[in-house]
Amino acid sequence: MRAILIVRLGALGDIVHALPVAAALRDCFSDARIDWVVDERHRELLELVPVVDRRIVLRTRSASLRRRVMELRRTLTRESYDIAIDLQGLLKSAVVARLSGARRILGFTPPHLRERAARVFYTETHDPGDTAHVIEKNLTLAASLGADVSRIRFPLTVPASAAGDAVRDRRSAAGDTAFVVLNPGAAWPNKRWPPDRFGAVAQWLRRERGLRSVVTWGPGDETMAAAVVDGSAGAAELAPPTSIADLIAIVGEASLMVSGDTGPVHLAAAVGTPIVGIYGPTDAARNGPWSADDVTVSRFTACGCHHQRRCRAARWCLEDISVDDVTAAITRRIGA
Repeated sequence: MRAILIVRLGALGDIVHALPVAAALRDCFSDARIDWVVDERHRELLELVPVVDRRIVLRTRSASLRRRVMELRRTLTRESYDIAIDLQGLLKSAVVARLSGARRILGFTPPHLRERAARVFYTETHDPGDTAHVIEKNLTLAASLGADVSRIRFPLTVPASAAGDAVRDRRSAAGDTAFVVLNPGAAWPNKRWPPDRFGAVAQWLRRERGLRSVVTWGPGDETMAAAVVDGSAGAAELAPPTSIADLIAIVGEASLMVSGDTGPVHLAAAVGTPIVGIYGPTDAARNGPWSADDVTVSRFTACGCHHQRRCRAARWCLEDISVDDVTAAITRRIGA
């Protein structure tokens, strides 16, 4: 095996869930070149993945579609890939895999594709069967190539981080070396638990556990994060602006992370931080934190808008998750 192409364009959490595939392939094919096609918005994460040789960026913010496709095709066909693996299951990702010119193009069987039309671009498909978690689903394609998938690992390098150092120094100066990360943001509006409840959780953590909270935020989340701090009665502070590398450094030192289903919680899971997840429209069994020790508070069964970005129900499912529900989950995760 000389060259393998992984196609997983986004989003952040989904790329994290695909990292064990790259690790398993590297362990199996130590001398092969392993490249990855990724949306330009998520290249930063792959720069921290040492088992990937080349990150091929799919431009989405500039140039015409025709020009972008032609550029990508020229880039891919120069590499003479033996195998392309589509882990996304979209028509777009399947086309990218086909553009590689690889002799073998692997994907999932139609019932397990997000867009069934993707099937026509594969040379072979594999049925993930009854795998519960998306990580296990992804690994079935690596296993079909002979890779050992019995050990799950996330090959991430945690770099030096000025933002991480700032959080550590602030906590040390205050005499609070242990801290909890609260992450209220999410791309989907119906994945966001109310900021005032996060603030109440921060108060409980300070009062009952002696732990201060650091509130992380991304682009567009500043107001929400500030509302958490405002509602914490001084028990929480705002994290500095962070890159992906900074975020990994911060969550990697946290005693716990409390978050909805969003990219940062999966980064925390990848570096082994204890997690309490708050889940509504997505299934924690499929998309939750990987560790069996982590705890999720879920209303997926009662949710009326499964895997849809906006709530269609008269009552929002996360509204039914109380502060007491989350603090009880914290106690289960980190002990009384």
